[in-house]
Formats: sequence, C-alpha cells, structure tokens
Amino acid sequence: MKNLILRVLVNAVALWVAAYFVGGIDISGDWWQLLILAAIFGLVNAFIKPIVKLLTLPITLVTLGLFTLVINALMLLLTGWLVDSMSFSGGVLGSFWSALLGAIIVSIVSTVLSWFIKD
Repeated sequence: MKNLILRVLVNAVALWVAAYFVGGIDISGDWWQLLILAAIFGLVNAFIKPIVKLLTLPITLVTLGLFTLVINALMLLLTGWLVDSMSFSGGVLGSFWSALLGAIIVSIVSTVLSWFIKD
C-alpha cells in the first residue's frame, strides 16, 4: 500500500513539473485533484499501455524504441481525455506536441524520483 501511494505521489510530481514547463498542459484545481489525476494516469499506464506496446511492437522495433515516446504521449492524451470526459477539473492537454514534450518530462522526472524510492 505504501508503494502504491509513493507511485501516485511520483506521478503527481512528474505531472506538475510537466505542466509547469509545457505551455499546452494545464493542471488546475487543488492538490488532491492532482493526486486523482496522477492515479488515473497510473491506471492508464498500468492497464492500457502494455496492450498498446504489444500491438505496436513492430513499429517500435523499426524505430529502435523511439515510438515509445509517441505511446507515452498517447497515454497522456488518453488521461486528459478521461479526466475531461468525467467533468473533472484536473488537467487539460492542448495538442499532441505538448503531450509529447510533457511525456518526455514526465518520464525523466519519474525516473529520477524513482531512484530515491526503494521497492
């Protein structure tokens, strides 16, 4: 349970940093709404991302793994769409390019923060 809470906090910090640096990502609301957004992002990454990665394995191999960045951006866009469809004022994404840059930032921040968390 403690590990799950830490992962949601890591996602929340990573999403906040991405929203701070990327103009097309807008996270509004209180800190608890950011935590809910991070939890939804974690669920999307846990359940949908493995299926998408498996289906896009050939193109990922051809691009030497760079297509993974596109997959991460699509997961961020899907999270934004889910939050928007639930009428939840957590986060808004402007375009694919802002999602791509945001996905890169989220990946970097999540990796760096994960170094400090013991499994």
